[in-house]
Amino acid sequence: MMIASDINIAIVDDQNLFRQSIAMLINFTEGFNLVAECAGGQQLLDALANTKMQVDVAIIDMDMPGMNGIELNKQLQKFYPTIKVIILSVHVNEILVTQMINAGAASYLAKNCDKDELTMAVTTVYKTGFYFNQDALKAIKNSGNHKNQTVETIPTMPVLLSDREIAILQLICRERNNTEIGEELFLSARTVEGHRVRILNKINGRNTAGMVLFAIKYGIFELPL
Repeated sequence: MMIASDINIAIVDDQNLFRQSIAMLINFTEGFNLVAECAGGQQLLDALANTKMQVDVAIIDMDMPGMNGIELNKQLQKFYPTIKVIILSVHVNEILVTQMINAGAASYLAKNCDKDELTMAVTTVYKTGFYFNQDALKAIKNSGNHKNQTVETIPTMPVLLSDREIAILQLICRERNNTEIGEELFLSARTVEGHRVRILNKINGRNTAGMVLFAIKYGIFELPL
């Protein structure tokens, strides 16, 4: 039975056995609530449009007939921006990972990931707005490198952030919420939220994952690899 703190999850994957296996995992995980199990992107969009179904996290495949994961993510970001998207795909390359995070995805995992990592990703994305594993972090770091740059070269940041904005961005990368950031910087949670909005506008980002991607890409925050 669903309780108030449950994470409402939708799965979208055209491979029946794989989708059903993930559904079973969710159904047997405490704190998770499966609200939709869809074989395609349009099926999920129809369900969202025609019902009062609430989805907190959508786990979506990239390769699907009709509407693929790229287009589905685009539609979700446009019409349902509060839904946090986790990409679960057999295709894991740096360009695609970075492209999808830039497009609003909160996490990108390989389909052969461990079940514990998937459940951790869902919980972390729900709480903090992003989850990046080792492969995603490497993709983000390398996305700022041109062919003629060495690994040590950090690309020039395209926007000007204030010292306060940089400090807040670094704390966001450490998975702090607005209240925790405010306590550390002696600011109100409301003031922190205002800074978050300004940072997003400056970097033309979509969500928290986009801010973390920006911070890692331009050397504002260094995560261990």
